[in-house]
Amino acid sequence: MSYSACVEASGIRGPSLLVPSFRLLRRSQEATSTGTVEITDPLNYWGGQRVKPRREKNAEPVFEPATGRVLCQLFPCGSEEVDEAMQSAQTAYLKWRKMAGMERARVMLEAARIIRERRENIARLEVINNGKSVTEALVDIDVAWQSIEYYAGLARTLSGQHVQLPGGAFAYTIREPLGVCVGIGAFNYPFQIAVTKSAPALACGNAMVFKPSPMTPVTAVILAEIYKEAGVPDGLFCVVQGGAETGTLLCHHPMAAKVSFTGSVPTGKKIMEMSAKGVKQVTLELGGKSPLIIFKDCELENAVKGALMANFLTQGQVCCNGTRVFVQKEIMPQFLEEVVKRTKAIAVGDPLLDGTRMGALISKPQLDKALQYVSQAKAEGGKVLCGGDPFVPSDPKLKGGYFMSPCVLDNCRDDMTCVKEEIFGPVMSVMPFDTEEEVIRRANNTTYGLASGVFTRDISRAHRVAENLEAGTCYINNYNISPVEMPFGGYKNSGFGRENGQVTIEYYSQLKTVVVEMGNVESLF
Repeated sequence: MSYSACVEASGIRGPSLLVPSFRLLRRSQEATSTGTVEITDPLNYWGGQRVKPRREKNAEPVFEPATGRVLCQLFPCGSEEVDEAMQSAQTAYLKWRKMAGMERARVMLEAARIIRERRENIARLEVINNGKSVTEALVDIDVAWQSIEYYAGLARTLSGQHVQLPGGAFAYTIREPLGVCVGIGAFNYPFQIAVTKSAPALACGNAMVFKPSPMTPVTAVILAEIYKEAGVPDGLFCVVQGGAETGTLLCHHPMAAKVSFTGSVPTGKKIMEMSAKGVKQVTLELGGKSPLIIFKDCELENAVKGALMANFLTQGQVCCNGTRVFVQKEIMPQFLEEVVKRTKAIAVGDPLLDGTRMGALISKPQLDKALQYVSQAKAEGGKVLCGGDPFVPSDPKLKGGYFMSPCVLDNCRDDMTCVKEEIFGPVMSVMPFDTEEEVIRRANNTTYGLASGVFTRDISRAHRVAENLEAGTCYINNYNISPVEMPFGGYKNSGFGRENGQVTIEYYSQLKTVVVEMGNVESLF
């Protein structure tokens, strides 16, 4: 299988080929197969180019989840490098903010075109670094270019308001950019999150310095190169690599006007605290333990499909997953029979093969953590209906990968650890319920509030339940669909602010009011 265009992936070495920056190549599927890629070039990016680490110390290995082999060494950016990136972004911001929305839109549409043209190879690199199936990764890349197109459209519409005042005076408002925004991404959607944060930021006239997860540093720099090729000023989208220390430097930097973070609740609280010292705006998209409620009058086929989508995308490593599945008692036997049968049929293995539906978890510690939750569930009275074990694919090169068979747990209670805590692995906890009032109370009995779902044919009940669920998103008769037009964000400990949708413009801009007096000043003095 060959591709009509490929990612400009600097430093991606196949079995016999080094791919230099900005060279378009036709590469076969075999050339970027699992277990063959090495990352050789720098992964930092500012000033319009990749930047070598200033000090090659404190290196952290970056793994290929499907094989367990090391892809590269990551060298975290220190204070001097962070400052260089912020200065580069500030210089680019001063140029970008002066461009008309129509001009910014043209550049962004070109970036979207490039991503769309090279989607297959970007997706393959995402799979190699992240472990998810290529089928999912292709969808992620499509969502990315659609997001840029969407915000390019909004860039052309940004405007203020005219307010008529007495005596011929008037006021008007101007929507202005914030400045240099900091984006901090997560490992589960590396490329897509980089776009989700940068697209609305750039549409509003901001610059961005983005720090990927240290476990998935590879594809953010490709986005930076694509933005440059599309025509943004050098430095408008910078990439700095590192872990907590680098993130701290970004949050404390005086040039940072806003911090947008996707990740865990404890880290989100720390980012909020650090950003507060500089009175920086913050968007937090944090964890979840979302409820999925299935009523007896549902379309069972769709409810089962919804439960699978709510639990097993990206090996269960999705913050909004509906991992607490509440099923009305009358249909519990039928539901469990069907969901177990389909879970057992999920093809686990090489994530670069088209037939694979579940790849590898991100790391060995994450795999061990998910397996431990299953063991603890059994110790607390839960019953494993299927899965919950390490999975060893037949392909020898995958023997060291971080694979797990998807798991369905029965006999779960609300007080069990697997029901209360976010697992971030392919584990579905199923619980029975009797009445609508009871299940809403139980569903809301959590510190999280990112998402929720309900399956029912009763349209009145569907809207009634949605109204009463304490979550930023409620899916009715579906789950885990996230079109770019739809705002996404949490309640309670799942964060605040929104990503996607028109409302996100408000989180990457600020409003200035200008008051114009046409007559004489009436003074009390």
